[in-house]
Amino acid sequence: MSAKQIGLRLLQMLIVLIGISILTFLLTYLSPGDPVRNMYLAQGVMPDEAEIAVTREEMGLNDPFLTQYFRWLGKCLHGDFGTSFALKKPVVDLLLARLWPTLKLALASMIIMIIISVPLGVLSAVYQDKPIDYAVRAVTFFGVSVPNFWVGLLLILFFCVRMKLFPVVSSGGSLKDLILPAVTLAIAMSAKYTRQVRTAVLEELHSDYVAGARARGVAERKILWRNVFPNSLLPLITMLGLSIGSLLGGTSVVEVIFSYPGLGNLAVSAITSYDYYLIQGYVLWVAVIYMLINLLVDISYNYVDPRMRLRR
Repeated sequence: MSAKQIGLRLLQMLIVLIGISILTFLLTYLSPGDPVRNMYLAQGVMPDEAEIAVTREEMGLNDPFLTQYFRWLGKCLHGDFGTSFALKKPVVDLLLARLWPTLKLALASMIIMIIISVPLGVLSAVYQDKPIDYAVRAVTFFGVSVPNFWVGLLLILFFCVRMKLFPVVSSGGSLKDLILPAVTLAIAMSAKYTRQVRTAVLEELHSDYVAGARARGVAERKILWRNVFPNSLLPLITMLGLSIGSLLGGTSVVEVIFSYPGLGNLAVSAITSYDYYLIQGYVLWVAVIYMLINLLVDISYNYVDPRMRLRR
């Protein structure tokens, strides 16, 4: 991508972020429940209505929607996402503390997924309509159909409760705490990616240049790994970038099941406690990370596919 294209993408990202911030603030503003009451209850205090009214006025929660939104947005532009109602800590500090555990979980699950899906997908494509292909497709069908929470509960039952190889509650501080949550996320992704790898490789195997290489007597292994596989990477890189972004915001169920101290678990706690500032900060952070990853994926096209450089 040229500098002009990158600048245009950054401008588009800014517009999308403004839209996301407005929508998120509006949904939390219209949501039922009183954040002031929940803040006191989280501290173990039973407030009266007069105390709640005074606190709401001090926090500016009685102001009109636009006044509250622009005040919050101005603070966000200075790196201040507010203070958590329930935890009484700055939202930025809470998100930073949970970001690295979620990044570790996402990267570990992606590595496991790549190790599983790429060899199986290539094998299934090379041996199309053979017993190996049917077996791989059957396994991937099962993997796509099984929900993450069910897989996580089964892994806890067998490996934590019965075999006692892993802790039931994951602290996220060691490799042992990371394995089961990462495997849970990787199973469904591996099934989906195996199918995508198989489709991409099959499409390239039926291309004219492959037929020409075979006619010239080029070895099948050389055709597969020097031509077919590199040309199959472009759609896979796109999916990979989308998966990384979705993982950062979609690990909530798995993190809650394993009590993993990540962003998803924090977001669920914020939703249940009506912690508005924390919810808004979480959504904005995930949106920024998601869009930045997509931008990096688009930039990587220039290095994976030379045809993209020729179009500039």
